[in-house]
Amino acid sequence: MESMTPISCPTTPRWNQDRPFLTGRFHQETRASSKFADSKRFTLDSSSSSGVEQAIGCYDTPVQELIVIDDLLSALVGIEGRYISIKRFHGKEDSIAFQVDPSMDLALQELAKRVFPLCEYYLLIDQFVESSSQFKNGLVNHAFAAALRALLLDYQAMVAQLEHQFRLGRLSIQGLWFYCQPMMGSMRALAAVVQQASTKHFVGSGVLNLLQSQAKAMAGDNSVRSLLEKMTECASNAYLSILERWVYEGIIDDPYGEFFIAENRSLKKESLSQDSTAKYWSQRYSLKDTIPGFLANIAATILTTGKYLNVMRECGHNVQVPISERSKLTIFGSNHHYLECIKAAHEFASIELVNLIKDKYDLIGRLRSIKHYLLLDQGDFLVHFMDIAREELNKKVHEISVEKLQSLLDLALRTTAAAADPRHEELTCCVDRASLLTTLGMHKDPDSNSIEDPMSITGLETFSLSYKVQWPLSIVISKKALSKYQLIFRFLFHCKHVERQLCGAWQIHQGIRSMNSKGTAIPRSSLLCRSMLKFISSLLHYLTFEVLEPNWHVMHDRLQSTRSVDEVIQHHDYFLDKCLRGCLLLLPDVLKKMEKLKSVCLQYAAATQWLISSSIDINSQSHPQKTMIRDTTVTESIFNFEREFNSELQSLGPVLSKGSQAEPYLTHLSQWILGVSKE
Repeated sequence: MESMTPISCPTTPRWNQDRPFLTGRFHQETRASSKFADSKRFTLDSSSSSGVEQAIGCYDTPVQELIVIDDLLSALVGIEGRYISIKRFHGKEDSIAFQVDPSMDLALQELAKRVFPLCEYYLLIDQFVESSSQFKNGLVNHAFAAALRALLLDYQAMVAQLEHQFRLGRLSIQGLWFYCQPMMGSMRALAAVVQQASTKHFVGSGVLNLLQSQAKAMAGDNSVRSLLEKMTECASNAYLSILERWVYEGIIDDPYGEFFIAENRSLKKESLSQDSTAKYWSQRYSLKDTIPGFLANIAATILTTGKYLNVMRECGHNVQVPISERSKLTIFGSNHHYLECIKAAHEFASIELVNLIKDKYDLIGRLRSIKHYLLLDQGDFLVHFMDIAREELNKKVHEISVEKLQSLLDLALRTTAAAADPRHEELTCCVDRASLLTTLGMHKDPDSNSIEDPMSITGLETFSLSYKVQWPLSIVISKKALSKYQLIFRFLFHCKHVERQLCGAWQIHQGIRSMNSKGTAIPRSSLLCRSMLKFISSLLHYLTFEVLEPNWHVMHDRLQSTRSVDEVIQHHDYFLDKCLRGCLLLLPDVLKKMEKLKSVCLQYAAATQWLISSSIDINSQSHPQKTMIRDTTVTESIFNFEREFNSELQSLGPVLSKGSQAEPYLTHLSQWILGVSKE
């Protein structure tokens, strides 16, 4: 159970300790007087006999009975008598015991000892009321103590009535025991509760759970169970007032930290666009370990209800649940009305927030815009950007000017169809410091000698786009979600780059078709270029039409019918995770093969101009020996590219086949790639 240590709470006024007459504790102050001082911790005030008391055994039995009744009436309200004393035992658990003068008549002693437990229960409860009324013990303990104080007033009224009967000479010690018996069970149960609560320093939920468990344990005693349920109801009123503000207004009004929802004020909503772990939504408000038993099954619903209302309040939206749908939360009774109230508040907050982010903040439109730019749904701006930023992107990572790339991106956006989209201004450039494989934690094989050199990586391998997302859409499109979009973009962008380079190589081949290339390596180079182009085109087709588009439409359809922001986040995250897997970014073996194939394609595309020009020069030269040597070099280079490409392509087949058992969608990619390999 939780032990509350509030950050700041008022201190109990000193006059509660300095002036015991305010609370009645003066009756229980320690005084050592009378000949029974060794066994008495408390005595009557100064108005009692100042002389030495005689042993009670000196009196006749009828007189002893009168004296014992008088002392018992005092003991019932925690005050020592002349022959009944209070003994306190200090140890691991402080305890109280009442003692009688051993010279008392044995029959009277036995009757008196029957009443002593009730006296002890009263003292325990009274002390708990006094200590629990301090500020630091929290609202639940305050409410519980107030209910106990009201009960003790009734108890004291009963004692006063008994004393009145005694003064009239109508009360015997057997009569006293008869009238005390009905209170015994209730006081015993309450004393057990307060003793456990005091020993274990229970507050808030701990007190409520303790009361509930004790009420269930008393199922066989109707009156005691009803009393404990009444106490639980009184103690929970303060707790439910905190709960009401949370589920109806989204505000935690919890000065002593008793509520089962904790608020982490250090997490700000701005962190959603900066923190890659997206902690804000999951950790700004969280459940504590101790939850009241009657709220345990609906705690998650209560948490999300307040979170939704908080988001709307942060947006300046009217967040209060309409009065017509609000109801005082009550927990007792068989109808469980409080559950219906909480569910109604949750449904209102959930639908209201979803409509807010869909209608006012256009969530679907923003996701579609991100799809256009980061998933290359509309790539005309990218073609223009790659043309004008070619020189900058070819630089090493540490030499790239992000500011220059940003200005070139803005130019590309303004001069293409993207200019019609008002959201294109949200796009920004960013350049990572590591390759895609390193970012994903897929380093090259340990048995390979080729280790990534950060200084050799260019902007083409590390360039990415980012997207500015404002609150409250940053709940759905957080930094974590954007990082997933960026991984997909980097893979697509590099594939587009490879395709453009191969298209350039193909254009070189097409430019010399009119020339007589018989007897040269040009036809073989042309076939190789065509095979590479088909490979990269098939890969891009698969990524676009087999992965991104179908998954996007599934997410889009699901978002139309969502009724809570948590469902929206779930569908969006599911879409991104499925796209990451479908785009091979979570499959190290397949991705490494793809990267190797792209690397071979780029090397070939870069060498194409030299290969073709060398073949043309060879065909036009008249020195047979030099021609033969150079022709052999060119042909061997093409053979090497062809051999390496075909080898990597063929080795990709088994990898895809093996992976398709666990990832069925790889069958589609396998069909495309194997089709290429048969060319």
